[in-house]
Amino acid sequence: MMRPLRWAFAFAAPLTFALPPALTTAAIRPTLLEAQGPSVTAQSELRDSVTLYTTDLAALNRRWTVDFSPARRERLRAFHREWQGRLTRIDFDALSQEGRIDYVLLNTRLTTELDRLTREEQLLREMMPYVPFAPIITEFEEARRRFNPVDPPSAGASLAAMAKQIDSLTRVVRARTNTTINRPERIVGLRTAAYLDALQRALRDWHRFSTGYHPLFTWWTEDPFKRVTAALTRYQAAIREVIVGQKPGEEEPIIGDPIGAAGLAEDLRAEMIAYEPAQLIALAEREFKWIEQEQRRAAREMGFGDDWRAALEAVKRTYVPAGEQPALIKELAEEAIAFLKAKDLITVPPLAEEIWRMEMLSPRQQLVSPFFLGGEVIQVSYPTDSMAHEDKLMSMRGNNPHFSSATVHHELIPGHHLQGFMASRYHPHRGAFSTPFWTEGWALYWEMLLWDLDFPRTPENRTGFLFWRSHRLARIIFSLKVHLGQMTPQEAVDLLVNRVGHERANAEAEVRRSFNGTYSPLYQAAYMLGGLQIRALHQELVRSGRMTNRAFHDAIMQGGRMPIEMVRARLTNAPLTRDYRAQWKFITP
Repeated sequence: MMRPLRWAFAFAAPLTFALPPALTTAAIRPTLLEAQGPSVTAQSELRDSVTLYTTDLAALNRRWTVDFSPARRERLRAFHREWQGRLTRIDFDALSQEGRIDYVLLNTRLTTELDRLTREEQLLREMMPYVPFAPIITEFEEARRRFNPVDPPSAGASLAAMAKQIDSLTRVVRARTNTTINRPERIVGLRTAAYLDALQRALRDWHRFSTGYHPLFTWWTEDPFKRVTAALTRYQAAIREVIVGQKPGEEEPIIGDPIGAAGLAEDLRAEMIAYEPAQLIALAEREFKWIEQEQRRAAREMGFGDDWRAALEAVKRTYVPAGEQPALIKELAEEAIAFLKAKDLITVPPLAEEIWRMEMLSPRQQLVSPFFLGGEVIQVSYPTDSMAHEDKLMSMRGNNPHFSSATVHHELIPGHHLQGFMASRYHPHRGAFSTPFWTEGWALYWEMLLWDLDFPRTPENRTGFLFWRSHRLARIIFSLKVHLGQMTPQEAVDLLVNRVGHERANAEAEVRRSFNGTYSPLYQAAYMLGGLQIRALHQELVRSGRMTNRAFHDAIMQGGRMPIEMVRARLTNAPLTRDYRAQWKFITP
């Protein structure tokens, strides 16, 4: 899987779009012309506008760096509203389909950014009882960014008073007991602990600027600054231990920060998904029934009757010896590429095939990434000599050849590596509209298509494929239910163990990554949902005979990153309006 980015920014776009040597006109254009798909050379009239938007936004984010700052929030609101005004002055009807797609995408993003700023404001209100001193630190740093002269005596007095206030707050927190703290308060406490890190960074940046340069500043602030820094460290420890429930030396508990039904509705609109969460959960449950049937069929072929868990256990024990995983990965990558070429499924540029590389994940990284991470460099999770014996076995079992057979192509070709290769060469400005439904959905779609084409030949292979497919369905269920408040993170771990067949430590790592990391709320659900969207589009265009497999897949890769509904609009030339909203019903009855 790729590392998540809420939005990817394209900082520059080439003025011309010559095809790279590996993708000659002769190699690609005939398939597109045959299929009457979108032209590989067609460009959007809004390409430069989107690039300007993302470049200016990146500049503002470099200038306004203090997390949860009201001034930052208002500046970004003004910026996005200004761009909304710019869009209204564009003659939408005069745009080509590529231009209309960019218009809809940019308009959707502007609305989404404004919604998220409002959500951020609510999050800050919930934290303020814990951090009443935050405005002082924020103003220190923002006054410096405005080039305001500093008043050392006043700054020293503010720091001294703040240190006393923080110590008083620490005593109040320490007087609490864990039994009086409910889950909502733990959620706010975990968010506050992270915010305290940001506040300490802002305070250090402010203090570092004048220390040693302005002699009166150092004279007045050095001692109270040290006291505030120490007080913040003690206070953060108290928040983590008492409110969050994290004992010293232990991993952070899996708590998460649910966004609720309203937040999910906003995020689904942003991703152009025209369904309610309950409908998506029902879809996952329906797909689970098919998987359970296939699991029993594979188990019977392996001699385990209907006991798919016993079959899964046998597959987990097929792991390769320590030191031999890289050779397995190379073999699986070459096998997938050869299959793609033999079936003429997609163009594989020789340069893309040449440049992919491999690295090993550290034991620390494996705590939150127990499987692969991918892209141009595939990062392999497998035990090192410093890991505990039980952790070594769990890692080897979870990365056995049959599980890996379903994920190596997900990470490399035709998955994330090929995606990144093509997205940097065709419509790169659409990095502004990057979404996990396109990124992860594309890679997951190939797991389904290769299944349909009998790529997994043995029941052991099929068991590996089914394991990951059920894992991605479970992600839809637990992602949405946790954010709706219908499931706890611990229940999500149990779901992965009991229904999918995960090792418990791997399940905990997956859920931890989903809710305590940097993933957006819908990121984990996007794998299977995005894959199902592309599969529905494949049925509409390829199985109907309107496009070949190769033309269909090449056209998606040459269109740039965007929600799948806009991929469909591009491939089908669907009518778009200035105020277009998601309406595609990709779920079959």
